[in-house]
Parts: sequence; C-alpha cells; structure tokens
Amino acid sequence: MVDKMDKIVALAKRRGFIFPGSELYGGLANTYDYGPVGAELLRNIKNLWWETFIHRRTDIVGLDASLISHQKVWEASGHTTGFSDVLIDCKECKHRIRADHLIEDYLGEHEQKIDEFIELFTSVPHSADIDPERIKTGIANKKVEGLTLLEVETILNHLKIPCPNCGKFAWTTPRKFNLLFPVHLGIVMGDQALAYLRGETAQGMFVNFENVVNSTRVRLPFGIAQLGKSFRNEVTLGNSVFRTIEFEQGEIEYFFDPESESWEKLFDSWKESMWHFVVHSLGIREENIRWRVHTDDERSFYSKRTEDLEYNFPFGFKELWGLAYRTDYDLKQHIKHSGKELFIVDPKTNKKITPHVIEPAVGINRLFLMVLSDAYYEEGERVVLRIAPRIAPFKVAVFPLLANKEELVTKAKGIFETLRVQIPCMFDDRGNIGKRYLYQDEIGTPWCVTVDFDSLEDGTVTVRDRDTTEQVRLPIAELFSYFSKKLSQ
Repeated sequence: MVDKMDKIVALAKRRGFIFPGSELYGGLANTYDYGPVGAELLRNIKNLWWETFIHRRTDIVGLDASLISHQKVWEASGHTTGFSDVLIDCKECKHRIRADHLIEDYLGEHEQKIDEFIELFTSVPHSADIDPERIKTGIANKKVEGLTLLEVETILNHLKIPCPNCGKFAWTTPRKFNLLFPVHLGIVMGDQALAYLRGETAQGMFVNFENVVNSTRVRLPFGIAQLGKSFRNEVTLGNSVFRTIEFEQGEIEYFFDPESESWEKLFDSWKESMWHFVVHSLGIREENIRWRVHTDDERSFYSKRTEDLEYNFPFGFKELWGLAYRTDYDLKQHIKHSGKELFIVDPKTNKKITPHVIEPAVGINRLFLMVLSDAYYEEGERVVLRIAPRIAPFKVAVFPLLANKEELVTKAKGIFETLRVQIPCMFDDRGNIGKRYLYQDEIGTPWCVTVDFDSLEDGTVTVRDRDTTEQVRLPIAELFSYFSKKLSQ
C-alpha cells in the first residue's frame, strides 16, 4: 500500500508544487525546485510570516543579510569547529546516512522494545567517552543527538541496526562532518579568500546588531528578524523538502535586558505566538502539533532552555520550529573575536547593556510541507488539499461551462480579469467541468466560479466550495465582496 508521504510527493510533482532539482540531468541529491503552484504557496507562507512577526509588531525590525559572509563570522559563532553531523557509511552498498537519524528512526519503529533496548546497556562500563545512563536516556527519549562518537557506535553495535538501503549490518566507524559550505572569493587560483555560505540566518542579526541599533530607534526589548536561505552540506533522509542542503529560514533574535525582563515570561510569550501562527494563521489541526523540551545532552551548552514545536508528519513527529534562550553567548563571542563593543544604551540610566536573546527559528520549507501534509484528504476518488484560503496558491478559479462556446469563454474571461486585479485567480477552460473541479481540488483552490448560459441572461454564476462541494448561485457584481468576506474570516 502506498503510504501518505508517497502520495503527497506524487501529487506535489504532478500538480506543480515541488520538482526534483536538476531532474533533466538525472537529479541532484537533496535539492528541489518549487513549481508554479508551489512557488505561490511558498510565497504566501513567507509573506504571512513577515506580516505577522514584523509588520504587525512595533518591537521587531527586519534585515536581509548577505548569503556569503566572512570566515571569522563562523569562527566566532563556533560553526567552523562545532557545526557537524555524525555520519556513517554502509560498507556493502555505500549508503551514507546520519547516525543519529538512523538510530532515532529505528527506535521509533521498534518502540515496543525500548525497555528491552535500555536493559542492554546496564552492563556497559563508564568511561570518558561512554556514559551508559546518557545512552539509556537518549534511547528512552528516542533522541540521541549530542552523544559522543563512541556512544553512537556503541548503540549501533549493541542494537545491530541494519542499513535501511540493503539490510546489511556493516557500518563504518562514525565520524564528524562539518556542514558549512566553503566559498573561495577571487579570480586568481592560490590567492583566493575563504568565506562561507551561511549555515543559518541568525549570525547576520548578531553581526549587524550595532548597525541596527545605530540606524533605528529600537529600545529593549526588541527583535531583529530575517527571512532567507541558508545552506548546510548534510545528508538527508529523503522526506521531500523536510531537510535539504538549501533551505529557507525565518529567524528572530529577540534582545532583552535580563535584569529588567523575565526570560521565562518572554519565552512563554513566544511559545504562544508560535502556536497561534501554526494553528490559527496556517490552519493546522492542533492534535498534530506538540512541544518537546530538549534534554541536557541535546541542548546547546550556551542555551538555558530549548524547546521544539513539532508536527506529526507522515513520517512521525519532527521538529518544525525551535525556540531557544541563547543568553548573551552570541554577542559576547562576536565581541571577543572582533574586538569591538556591542551594546545598547538604556536611555533612562545611560547604562551600556549587552542584551540576552531568545530565538524562535523556523524552517519555512517545513511549514510548506506541513501545510501539504495537514491539508491532504482522500474522499473516494477525489483528492483535495484543504489549504487555509489565506495561503492557498490561488483563491478562485473561473470556468466557462463549455470551452467551445465563445460567448461563455468571453464572459468568463471578463470575470477573471476583474477579480484577478485584487484576488489571485486562475482561468481554466481545459477538459470537462468535472475534471477542472478535480484539478482545482488537488491544488487547494477554495472556490470555483462557473459561467453558464443562465449567466448570459441573468448575470449570475455558480460558486462551488472546495471543502463541501456545495454550490450557490450569486450575482457577478457580488463576487468580489463575497470572496473578500470569506478570506477575512
């Protein structure tokens, strides 16, 4: 039986949401292109994120930093030494995979054996590189990120986890692999400067902290937000756009003075904002999302608290949106490496403050995949994407009942041209009316307008609802107000 993820991937390609990258030449692993319909949906999600967290708030300003940055930025942030994944290769089929993902997926598939697995490590001796209690905690939580290379190897050997590609147990020794993409700037070989494609958008906000403070009227607490692409040279699991080497991030660094603001209250406030955006703005079902607190081993050493908002994708609950209290670590690292002070002055006390920061960071591509997953329904022979109307690629499709009747086509095109000035619309006169409805259902168009012979006589049209398939008759003159009201709900 074809699982839901396979169906979503097939629909995404068939209807122009997502295409494999460089497919004409056999494809390029871990890259994807967004088709005509997917580009619209992705743009709508990004615009809604920006509108919600920047335009509707008075305490957050936007930034668009360079994709390429000085190597010292990444030395200061710790990415050149500590930004790595643990990789293993199958000696039989040469399949490469992240060891933590392999273990976590295996534990998820054998959840009924978790207690049995934990018991296997009661006799493992402690050493500088192996802590059986840490291993058992990781297995119990099905999260092993942060374990040492030897601990990861110990789990693999004790559980005899096979290769998901060939089924053999023949792994190489786990090793770390840095995720940054180096870029060599200059036209003369041997005289090129080393830089990096950014591994996250966050560093652009920290590096530009002083510029933002000096060029705006921001006062603590305030945030700097950025929406843009990041790059990580990592091995992915093949779950479409969930994890790719090129991806879009929406990150906010929210700066505050810990002596005058409670970080716990700010943290909880951000949790509420993130939950509300997913459920109410994107229209996602609450039963499919949850919060997960990072364990001490998993959490970055500089973070006092990290939680993930997870979504129940077809392949299980996975991180959607991270929230971390990063203290003042990042700014102090850049102060140390640049030799420059980074602070903001309290206008009341003239005190120089190097603020702490709370960071909500979301993968926009994961929001995209979540929307497709949550909206996918099968109703008999009908497949429908119940995407929230405010982010649907097209809000309205306009049809002539018969494509070979010039008067119907002309009338339908007139309505389309009028509506499209203010509402994203599609005109469709291909095939029969039933197939047109099914096509619009599959790309998530909330309403279809059909022009028939009565339309020529009385100036009314049929409006069909995507989710209920119910049809109502409305005057052409009332269409814009009807859809505008629907979109505002």
